[in-house]
Amino acid sequence: MLPPGQGEVIADLGATLKAAMGPDTSTSSFEVVIRPGYDVGAHVHTRGEEVFFVLEGEIDLLAFEPQDRSVSDWHEWVSTSGRRFMRGGPGAFMHVPAGVPHAFANRGGGPVRMFFQSSAPGGHENYFRELAELLRGGGPPDQEAIARLRQRYDMVQLTPVRAAGG
Repeated sequence: MLPPGQGEVIADLGATLKAAMGPDTSTSSFEVVIRPGYDVGAHVHTRGEEVFFVLEGEIDLLAFEPQDRSVSDWHEWVSTSGRRFMRGGPGAFMHVPAGVPHAFANRGGGPVRMFFQSSAPGGHENYFRELAELLRGGGPPDQEAIARLRQRYDMVQLTPVRAAGG
Protein backbone atom coordinates (compact mmCIF):
# COMPACT_ATOMS: atom_id res chain seq x y z
CA MET A 1 0.00 0.00 0.00
CA LEU A 2 1.22 3.48 -0.88
CA PRO A 3 -0.30 6.83 0.00
CA PRO A 4 -0.89 9.33 -2.82
CA GLY A 5 2.32 10.70 -4.31
CA GLN A 6 4.50 7.87 -3.02
CA GLY A 7 6.63 5.46 -5.05
CA GLU A 8 9.95 5.56 -6.88
CA VAL A 9 10.12 8.50 -9.28
CA ILE A 10 11.99 7.38 -12.41
CA ALA A 11 14.21 10.23 -13.62
CA ASP A 12 12.54 12.88 -15.76
CA LEU A 13 10.03 10.56 -17.45
CA GLY A 14 7.13 11.50 -15.24
CA ALA A 15 6.79 7.85 -14.15
CA THR A 16 6.29 6.89 -10.52
CA LEU A 17 6.77 3.18 -9.89
CA LYS A 18 4.03 1.87 -7.62
CA ALA A 19 4.83 -1.88 -7.79
CA ALA A 20 7.83 -3.50 -9.45
CA MET A 21 7.80 -6.79 -11.34
CA GLY A 22 9.50 -9.45 -9.26
CA PRO A 23 9.25 -12.90 -7.75
CA ASP A 24 5.86 -12.12 -6.17
CA THR A 25 4.38 -9.93 -8.94
CA SER A 26 3.90 -10.50 -12.66
CA THR A 27 3.36 -6.84 -13.56
CA SER A 28 4.91 -3.42 -13.08
CA SER A 29 2.47 -0.65 -12.08
CA PHE A 30 2.97 3.09 -12.51
CA GLU A 31 1.40 6.49 -12.28
CA VAL A 32 2.67 8.39 -15.32
CA VAL A 33 2.46 12.02 -16.34
CA ILE A 34 2.68 12.54 -20.12
CA ARG A 35 3.95 15.99 -21.07
CA PRO A 36 2.43 17.95 -23.95
CA GLY A 37 4.08 16.98 -27.23
CA TYR A 38 5.19 13.49 -26.16
CA ASP A 39 4.36 10.66 -28.58
CA VAL A 40 5.46 7.17 -27.51
CA GLY A 41 5.32 6.02 -31.14
CA ALA A 42 3.44 2.94 -32.25
CA HIS A 43 5.06 -0.27 -31.11
CA VAL A 44 4.20 -3.88 -30.36
CA HIS A 45 5.15 -6.39 -27.63
CA THR A 46 5.35 -10.02 -28.64
CA ARG A 47 4.83 -11.38 -25.11
CA GLY A 48 3.70 -8.69 -22.67
CA GLU A 49 0.34 -7.01 -22.27
CA GLU A 50 -0.45 -3.53 -20.98
CA VAL A 51 -3.29 -1.56 -19.41
CA PHE A 52 -3.76 2.22 -19.50
CA PHE A 53 -6.36 4.23 -17.56
CA VAL A 54 -6.58 8.02 -17.97
CA LEU A 55 -6.91 9.88 -14.67
CA GLU A 56 -6.54 13.52 -15.81
CA GLY A 57 -6.27 15.32 -19.15
CA GLU A 58 -6.87 14.13 -22.72
CA ILE A 59 -4.64 11.81 -24.73
CA ASP A 60 -4.72 10.08 -28.11
CA LEU A 61 -4.84 6.27 -27.77
CA LEU A 62 -4.48 3.49 -30.31
CA ALA A 63 -4.65 -0.31 -29.93
CA PHE A 64 -5.37 -2.24 -33.13
CA GLU A 65 -3.70 -3.80 -36.16
CA PRO A 66 -3.70 -1.24 -39.00
CA GLN A 67 -4.28 -2.05 -42.64
CA ASP A 68 -0.82 -0.65 -43.38
CA ARG A 69 1.93 -0.49 -40.74
CA SER A 70 4.19 1.45 -43.13
CA VAL A 71 2.18 4.69 -42.67
CA SER A 72 4.63 6.78 -40.62
CA ASP A 73 2.07 8.63 -38.45
CA TRP A 74 -0.08 6.24 -36.42
CA HIS A 75 -2.73 8.96 -36.19
CA GLU A 76 -3.40 8.13 -39.86
CA TRP A 77 -3.71 4.38 -39.26
CA VAL A 78 -7.02 2.66 -40.04
CA SER A 79 -8.00 -0.89 -39.11
CA THR A 80 -9.72 -3.24 -41.56
CA SER A 81 -13.01 -2.42 -39.80
CA GLY A 82 -12.45 1.35 -40.24
CA ARG A 83 -11.33 1.99 -36.67
CA ARG A 84 -9.02 4.94 -35.94
CA PHE A 85 -7.26 6.30 -32.85
CA MET A 86 -9.42 7.68 -30.06
CA ARG A 87 -9.00 10.77 -27.93
CA GLY A 88 -9.61 9.79 -24.33
CA GLY A 89 -10.17 11.82 -21.20
CA PRO A 90 -10.60 10.83 -17.56
CA GLY A 91 -11.95 7.30 -17.33
CA ALA A 92 -10.71 6.23 -20.80
CA PHE A 93 -9.28 2.71 -20.70
CA MET A 94 -7.02 0.79 -23.08
CA HIS A 95 -6.08 -2.89 -22.78
CA VAL A 96 -3.31 -4.05 -25.11
CA PRO A 97 -2.91 -7.82 -25.58
CA ALA A 98 0.45 -9.21 -26.71
CA GLY A 99 1.04 -8.73 -30.44
CA VAL A 100 -1.27 -5.71 -30.85
CA PRO A 101 0.26 -2.44 -32.13
CA HIS A 102 -0.45 0.45 -29.79
CA ALA A 103 0.52 4.06 -29.10
CA PHE A 104 -0.39 7.17 -27.16
CA ALA A 105 0.39 10.86 -27.62
CA ASN A 106 -0.36 14.04 -25.74
CA ARG A 107 -1.17 16.61 -28.43
CA GLY A 108 -2.89 18.95 -25.95
CA GLY A 109 -1.58 21.91 -24.02
CA GLY A 110 -1.41 20.37 -20.54
CA PRO A 111 -0.07 17.24 -18.89
CA VAL A 112 -1.99 13.95 -18.85
CA ARG A 113 -1.93 11.64 -15.83
CA MET A 114 -2.49 7.89 -16.34
CA PHE A 115 -2.32 4.62 -14.45
CA PHE A 116 -0.19 2.17 -16.45
CA GLN A 117 0.45 -1.52 -15.88
CA SER A 118 2.74 -3.79 -17.90
CA SER A 119 3.56 -7.50 -17.90
CA ALA A 120 6.33 -7.01 -20.48
CA PRO A 121 9.41 -9.16 -19.84
CA GLY A 122 12.26 -7.59 -17.89
CA GLY A 123 10.17 -5.23 -15.79
CA HIS A 124 8.99 -2.00 -17.38
CA GLU A 125 10.64 -0.03 -14.58
CA ASN A 126 14.05 -1.10 -15.95
CA TYR A 127 13.05 -0.05 -19.45
CA PHE A 128 11.87 3.35 -18.13
CA ARG A 129 15.19 3.90 -16.31
CA GLU A 130 17.17 3.24 -19.50
CA LEU A 131 14.82 5.32 -21.66
CA ALA A 132 15.19 8.28 -19.28
CA GLU A 133 18.95 8.15 -19.84
CA LEU A 134 18.48 8.22 -23.64
CA LEU A 135 16.07 11.18 -23.47
CA ARG A 136 18.10 13.16 -20.95
CA GLY A 137 20.26 14.92 -23.58
CA GLY A 138 17.41 17.05 -24.94
CA GLY A 139 16.69 17.59 -28.61
CA PRO A 140 15.25 14.91 -30.88
CA PRO A 141 15.61 11.41 -29.44
CA ASP A 142 18.04 8.97 -31.10
CA GLN A 143 15.51 6.68 -32.82
CA GLU A 144 18.07 3.92 -33.44
CA ALA A 145 19.13 3.85 -29.78
CA ILE A 146 15.48 3.74 -28.69
CA ALA A 147 14.76 0.90 -31.15
CA ARG A 148 17.71 -1.11 -29.75
CA LEU A 149 16.53 -0.48 -26.18
CA ARG A 150 12.97 -1.49 -27.00
CA GLN A 151 14.16 -4.64 -28.74
CA ARG A 152 15.89 -5.71 -25.50
CA TYR A 153 12.53 -5.28 -23.72
CA ASP A 154 10.40 -7.22 -26.24
CA MET A 155 9.20 -4.16 -28.17
CA VAL A 156 9.28 -3.52 -31.90
CA GLN A 157 9.15 0.20 -32.74
CA LEU A 158 6.80 0.91 -35.67
CA THR A 159 6.67 4.74 -35.75
CA PRO A 160 9.04 7.34 -34.22
CA VAL A 161 9.09 8.47 -30.61
CA ARG A 162 8.68 12.22 -30.24
CA ALA A 163 9.88 13.81 -27.02
CA ALA A 164 7.91 16.62 -25.39
CA GLY A 165 8.81 19.85 -27.12
CA GLY A 166 10.72 17.96 -29.84
